[in-house]
Amino acid sequence: MSLSPQTNGVYAIAATPFHPDGALDTASVDRLTDFYVQSGATGLTILGIMGEAPKLEPEESLQITRQVVGRAGVPVIVGVSAPGFAAMRSLARNVMDLGAAGVMIAPPPALRTDEQIVTYYAQAVEAIGEDIPFVIQDYPLTLTVVMTPNVIRAIVNNHASCVMLKHEDWPGLEKISKLRGFQKAGEMRDISILCGNGGLFLDFEMERGADGAMTGYAFPDMLIDVVTMQQRGERDAAHDLFDAHLPLMRYEQQQGVGLAVRKYVLQKRGAIASDAQRKPGSSLTAAAKAEIEYLLQRLARKDPRAAL
Repeated sequence: MSLSPQTNGVYAIAATPFHPDGALDTASVDRLTDFYVQSGATGLTILGIMGEAPKLEPEESLQITRQVVGRAGVPVIVGVSAPGFAAMRSLARNVMDLGAAGVMIAPPPALRTDEQIVTYYAQAVEAIGEDIPFVIQDYPLTLTVVMTPNVIRAIVNNHASCVMLKHEDWPGLEKISKLRGFQKAGEMRDISILCGNGGLFLDFEMERGADGAMTGYAFPDMLIDVVTMQQRGERDAAHDLFDAHLPLMRYEQQQGVGLAVRKYVLQKRGAIASDAQRKPGSSLTAAAKAEIEYLLQRLARKDPRAAL
């Protein structure tokens, strides 16, 4: 189940379940994996920013990978971003040995120039090996690294093992159009584009040429429905469903508490036993929980899956 430039659908960015004391909740890892797969996810992405990867011990990262890959039955992408290439190589080679479909690499925040970004990815590919399919994570809002379409084109054309872009620029619709224009003109290899940002722009991202989503919104089944409807040409139905979820998606995108919101809703949906984060982490006040409950009640009028 290797990644390819034709990969499409919805790859759910998986949270990492913890017990209230911060210990890894292995039972909920299985439970959450089943939830994503039963929701119809094309694949899973683990050990990303939402997965609290920097808070994990190296053996915990491998334990989670082993557990998810062994259970999911769908392709699994593993985030391997690390401060140094030795750690990145070790994790990348190990997770591929465990059956991962590919890895995701985010640029370190210190990169500023186009040349620095292109060089970094060349060195990353040299470190992990050209035989491992990899995903570029373009997330300037959090990583503070701005990748122009020209930079992405250079990375894609320089490395045959680059098969996917996780597109999280904001605003980013024109970037998708520009990249697809490069492909149409024969100036860039074909590449899969899956979009993040909590799904906030998925309705129009699909129309600009995205192949699907890779994000962690707590209703992955809705994202799957929207992608499927757009692929079928059911534009109005896709937008109607998307619009019903937009208030909750917006609430979930708040800086600092977004993951707490997601985990709270995932817990309410029965996907995890606890909404705990490993320290340092955020938590929800009683007022915030009441607001989420209100949003869910309103959403349930249009989508019964929110009647929790």
